[in-house]
Formats: sequence, structure tokens, C-alpha cells
Amino acid sequence: FGHQHACGLLDTGIVKCWGRNNAGQLGTSDGDKDTPQTINLGPGRTATSIYAGGYYTCAILDDASVKCWGKNNAGQLGIGSTTNTNTPTTINTLGTGRTAVSLATAFSTVCALLDDGSVKCWGDDGCGLLGDGGTNTNLNSPPSSPINLGTGRTAKAITGGEFHFCAILDDDSTKCWGQNNFGQ
Repeated sequence: FGHQHACGLLDTGIVKCWGRNNAGQLGTSDGDKDTPQTINLGPGRTATSIYAGGYYTCAILDDASVKCWGKNNAGQLGIGSTTNTNTPTTINTLGTGRTAVSLATAFSTVCALLDDGSVKCWGDDGCGLLGDGGTNTNLNSPPSSPINLGTGRTAKAITGGEFHFCAILDDDSTKCWGQNNFGQ
């Protein structure tokens, strides 16, 4: 679920979204929809997983690429700009030979768990959401270096809240970053 919109992944790999469409998060330029709208992921492409953030959505596709669409005010779509788009657009590189195993979304930030266990985050860096020590510098593309999970540590799973992320590491410990005003 996103903020005022929802998306579903059918067993055929088709993605459908409905609800508010003020920033293209339904994959169309039409207005709000109370019926599911099929998202065009590209010729012959299907999704293996979907992730909705504030006013945007991302999907990992059957070819291991990642496409995002919707609001992009903080660069959360990872497409190298801060322009909203209602067309699913492939994010900029995750690194040579790297693919996303899963994603986690916050309101305006995305983190990707990569196939080597590293984690990269992009979008809004308010509250330290990018795991970079809180520089408050938004990124509109995945960074070249992953976040520091600790010496020799990799992640097995990642999840996001509205303004924070947590990862389960390879030693079964947990590491979290972002807003902590309620101890989250």
C-alpha cells in the first residue's frame, strides 16, 4: 500500500494499481481510479514483486530490472532526475552485475537489497534515511557505494516504515536507520 493508492501483483505477473493518482502513481495520466488499472511494464515484461511508497510504486521485473513510477520530488524513482513520471521507468544502475533481490520503501526513499547482500538507498535523506550518517543530501539515483552495515556484514532481508528502515543481517542481528523520534 502506498499513501492513498494501492497496487496488487496478480499470479500472472501483471500489476494493477488503484486509488489517488495525483503524481502518476497509477501508471497513467488519468485521474484517480476506484477500479484497478493495469500497469504497462514494457513488452513481454511481468513483475515478480511490487513495493508502494508515498505517492510512487516500484517493481522488480522478471528480467531482474527495477522500474518505478509516480512522484519523484526527492529522486525516489532512482531515474537520475526529480521529475514525476506516470510511465514505469528503469532505475539507474545498481552497480556492475548487481540485481535487486528485494526493495523496501519509505515515504520518499527506496532501499534495495542486492544479490550480494549489500544495501543501497536513494531518494529523501531526511532523518538519515539513506543510511549515510544523515547528510540530508537527497539522491536521485542509486549511489555507487552501498551503506555500511558493519565490517564484513551483509543483509538477508530489509523492510521500511514511513521514515525508517531495518535490515536483518547475515549474523541474524538487526540494524536500523532513519527517524527515531519514537524509538523505532
